[in-house]
Amino acid sequence: MKVSFISLGCAKNTVNTEQMMALCRQAGFELLPQPEGADVVVINTCGFIDSAKEEAIDNILAVAELKKAGQVGKILVTGCLSQRYKEEIMEDLPEVDGVMGTGSYGEIVSALREVVGGGKPRRFGDIHAAVDEFDRILTTPSYYAFLRIAEGCDNRCAYCIIPKLRGRYRSRKLEDVLAEARQMAENGVKEIIVIAQDITRYGMDLYDGKKMLSTLLRELCKMDFHWVRLHYLYPDAIDDELIDTIAAEPKILKYIDMPIQHCNDQILKAMRRHNTKAELLELFEKLRAKIPHLVLRTSLITGLPYEDEAAFEELCEFLQVVRIERAGVFPYSPEEGTAAERMTNRVDTAEAERRAELVVDVQSRIMDDFNESRMGDVTEVLCEGWDSQSMSYRGRSWAESPDIDGHIYFTAERKVEEGEFVPVRITGSMDGELTGELWEEQE
Repeated sequence: MKVSFISLGCAKNTVNTEQMMALCRQAGFELLPQPEGADVVVINTCGFIDSAKEEAIDNILAVAELKKAGQVGKILVTGCLSQRYKEEIMEDLPEVDGVMGTGSYGEIVSALREVVGGGKPRRFGDIHAAVDEFDRILTTPSYYAFLRIAEGCDNRCAYCIIPKLRGRYRSRKLEDVLAEARQMAENGVKEIIVIAQDITRYGMDLYDGKKMLSTLLRELCKMDFHWVRLHYLYPDAIDDELIDTIAAEPKILKYIDMPIQHCNDQILKAMRRHNTKAELLELFEKLRAKIPHLVLRTSLITGLPYEDEAAFEELCEFLQVVRIERAGVFPYSPEEGTAAERMTNRVDTAEAERRAELVVDVQSRIMDDFNESRMGDVTEVLCEGWDSQSMSYRGRSWAESPDIDGHIYFTAERKVEEGEFVPVRITGSMDGELTGELWEEQE
């Protein structure tokens, strides 16, 4: 059987796709890098917000055109979109031949055999079950990989559908995580990106309420990784032990992705967030004091219920005070099935979008100031290859996470290998991204 995978959405989805690919290879199936020629195309979808749903549907329809032209055989849809719309997908998209939810990735081989045999598989396993331990075929470049340490979420923010799509919070056993990480290190992975919906609560469900992230990180730092990057930390669960661990371990990048969403106390309470504005300010001050050169990334939502003009202005002023270097800004859209969907005190969609644009402007100025502060610095950069458009090498420093934060473009007199760490002197900026030169030339 020839199978092709299309993976959409977040890094957690990437891991699930990599696991399904490994199961298929173990079953003797041939994995194709493109849909054309596949007996089955598996589309692993995201269904978190409207734009993600639209991307998933667009991909399904594009593959459906290939199916109509005889270039692919069957279409199997997996992931969050199918978990969210169990009944609607096959009714509204008759081109789809089968669906699987987020609790059934381990059934991929039997589902593929069923669909090729003319069946219409519908697999929806327990989304609250223990995390499956499967091998993976890494699809990221050889020098970095994602290490998923938990599945699901217990935070239950009022605007978020994730707990209904991914289940309750379930940590992987420490020994299983470390065994997978050790294999990655042995295979040459140099940047390990620790991921979960909330990595700060890792281990609490398995180890009598004890937070185990610091323990895990110290063990990872003993392995042959060059960089350890963290996504996502929730502000209410960051404790002094974790801050001290991040500060003390040289391999842990001084980069924290910490979604705060807003700063207004009324909005935070309505959204079931667990911090107040004062607590956020105190946390930012502590992080900056204990972790020199820290880069913060966050997620922000404009137009949330109860966000009047005063609350919006408060958010803009807050951002100018705390100077978060990087932020993803999203206009609020009420997601069906969430508590916030039932809230009546809403902001008009167009106004939410306008406010998002204004916050982006605020953040752009903060990012420009951050970039300006780096001029003349010599920083370690992980080379990601040659960029033919800029006629220079492209890479990332500690301050840029892959596929999120952009790049540093640099020139060099010698050949720089993809995956090589090199010193780069920052000399300028280009459309919000940095430029530089290989520094060893100057020595």
